[in-house]
Amino acid sequence: MAEQAQTQAALALPARMDAPRPRARPALLRSPLTIAGLALMAVFVACALTASVLAPYDPIKQFLSQRLKPPSPEHWMGTDQLGRDLFSRMLFGAQISLTIGVGVVAPVAVFGTILGLVAGYAGGLLDEILMRVTDVFLAFPPLILAMAIAGALGPSLTNAMIAIAVVSWPVYVRLVRGQVLSLRQREFVEAARAIGASTPRILSQHLLPNLLAPLLVQATFDLGGTILIAAGLSFIGFGAQIPTPEWGVMISDGRKYVTTQPWLPLFPGLAILVTVAAFNLIGDGLRDALDPRLRGNL
Repeated sequence: MAEQAQTQAALALPARMDAPRPRARPALLRSPLTIAGLALMAVFVACALTASVLAPYDPIKQFLSQRLKPPSPEHWMGTDQLGRDLFSRMLFGAQISLTIGVGVVAPVAVFGTILGLVAGYAGGLLDEILMRVTDVFLAFPPLILAMAIAGALGPSLTNAMIAIAVVSWPVYVRLVRGQVLSLRQREFVEAARAIGASTPRILSQHLLPNLLAPLLVQATFDLGGTILIAAGLSFIGFGAQIPTPEWGVMISDGRKYVTTQPWLPLFPGLAILVTVAAFNLIGDGLRDALDPRLRGNL
């Protein structure tokens, strides 16, 4: 009877730590800056998803008779040196930036989370090997390493995304491993071990749910950072190539006209600024809303 009661008590323990999640959404929406970030992100995503519908012109079709036209009712953001409509190119640039952000951050977050879970929970030699490999990648400045990888692979948008992914995964490994080290000795994990739960079940059902909040915050910040690095690689020639309507390429094309036709580099530059700021504002809001130590100050 005593052993049966002990087993029932272990089963009654929560599979994950209790967190005041119902208050996270009101806390998130209480910040005007976070609301502004959500609104800007919604506009960005809407433009990206509907670019082919909203764009009045083909983004790569040239109209030499319309070259370097200033903003007007016919061309809302003017035209570039080849007569291409800048507004249409901006919309498709948003689509490319969204693809870059999601296409890099999603697989990198999954890969880094798996390695971090294994390293933090297993410990020992496996943890030591994984952390030393991670340290090697963290020893290089991310942008410099991404430039070297993209240059070695060859200039293209796909290779730029691969380069960014290679320099991004160690952050998630470190983040997840640190969280797992603090959670693996908690009571709900010990209870799971006591009732004979397998290691994969403990990792997926007991540890992973408690990592979602910091992972979501990190991924939100990385979405903006990935878009920024990709634009930087394209600007210096390691990323997307002409005539791809990517914001970094557009700034590179328009920099020679900055004093005579300033709208050429101005609009894509503002788009990058606003988009990255939006993701950073959302990341700040999520961090404050999901962290119980900070939520009381909102």
